[in-house]
Parts: sequence; C-alpha cells; structure tokens
Amino acid sequence: MENPILRTENLNAYYAGQLALKGVTMAVPEKRLTAIMGPSGCGKSTLIRCLNRMHELIPGARVENKVFLKDKDLYAMEPTEVRRMIGMVFQRPNPFPTMSIFENAIAGYTLNSIRMKRGEADRIVEESLRKAALWEEVKDHLHKKGTFLSGGQQQRLCIARALAMNPEIILLDEPTSALDPKATAFIEELMEELKKSVSICLVTHNIAQASRVSDYTAFMYLGELVEYNTTEKIFTVPQDKRTEEYLVGKFG
Repeated sequence: MENPILRTENLNAYYAGQLALKGVTMAVPEKRLTAIMGPSGCGKSTLIRCLNRMHELIPGARVENKVFLKDKDLYAMEPTEVRRMIGMVFQRPNPFPTMSIFENAIAGYTLNSIRMKRGEADRIVEESLRKAALWEEVKDHLHKKGTFLSGGQQQRLCIARALAMNPEIILLDEPTSALDPKATAFIEELMEELKKSVSICLVTHNIAQASRVSDYTAFMYLGELVEYNTTEKIFTVPQDKRTEEYLVGKFG
C-alpha cells in the first residue's frame, strides 16, 4: 500500500444494536481514488459515514474501534473538525435551496461561523468552483439560486462546497447515480483531475465506473470487507470467489 492518509482498524458499526460493519480494516492511500463497491445494503455508505463521523448522528448508531487520519484518532477529535478535513458529497445533488451559488460554495464557512474578509470569500468561491470545473458556466450567475442549475451542475456545486474547506479527503457516495450519462462522464473526468490534489473515496454500485476511475478497489459484502487491492488486480485476478461472482453479475 502506498502512503495511507486514512486507515480503519477492525471497525464495527451498529444501528440500534444491529451490526452493520464487521471488523473492517483498510488503508486509504493519499492522492489516489479508492472505489468501494458491493451490492445494496452491504455497508458501503455506512463505512464512509463512519469516516467523517456522520454515522453517529443517527439515533442509536455507534462505532467501535479506531479510525485514523494520518496519525490522528478521528474519534478523539471534534466532529466539526473531522467534517472539515473529510468532505462529503451525497447521492442526490443537494445545494441549499435558499442560498445562491456563491453562498452554497462557502456554506461550510458560514454554517461553522468562520469569519472571512469579503475578498477572501470571493477568492475561495472562484477557486473551489474552478476546481469543480464549474466556474466558466456560473461566473455570471453567482447570485442566482443553486437550484437554478442542472442536476450535473448542482452535483459539481456540491463538490465545490466540499473543496472550499480544503479537505484532506473527499467522500463521494454514489455521486452520479441520479445523473444522466453525459453528466456522469463529466463528473468522472472531474474525479480524475481532483485526485491529483485530494484523496478520494468513491462509493459506487457501478462496476464499470469503479474500473474506469479508481486506483484501488474495495469489495464489500454483508458488512464485511471481502477484498481490497489495486483496481487492476481486483478486476483481473480477484482472490475471493464472492468478488469474482459479483464482477460477473451473479449477484448485485
């Protein structure tokens, strides 16, 4: 494994006493794209929600054992600090409906009461929208509502909102499943570009997408991490029969 930026040690996660993740140990390499795939209900989204401490927001949910960001124990840190360092983009584009494009891009600052000078806000907005490949399309409409954009643009605005906080890692939870093929291709290109500067964890049920965009792939089944390796090895010489059966479409 290359330089890991994030690692879990025997991670268990529960929903009201029900075990959802069983002893997951994995290391996420820095400035690479790691895909987490597997059938519905296998624990993919639960895993990434444990990585930025969103899992514990669900009543009755809890986590056992350790998650480290570099050498920091995530569960000993302030949750708001964790979520600043580990950004999250969800399945459905969710720009804040009452906010303009400009306000959406810096929502992480305003919602956490982080003060900044006007010029600084302008710079952060432009920089994050450029990183999300959205600036040229919206620069003349910054004060229109974020919901005025197409689905694909809204998802890129959500990515810009996460990038604005300068995170170490971005977690993408099936970010293209609600988008058409053209918008999906655009987001995939964007992921390729972004991993040069930020580490990415991508949850996807789209096997072809995992093979196209990721450097490493984890296969999960029934709350367990079955197999984790370079994407090339997972797709050409899977070590576990369940991985092989999933890849050839026997279940999913």
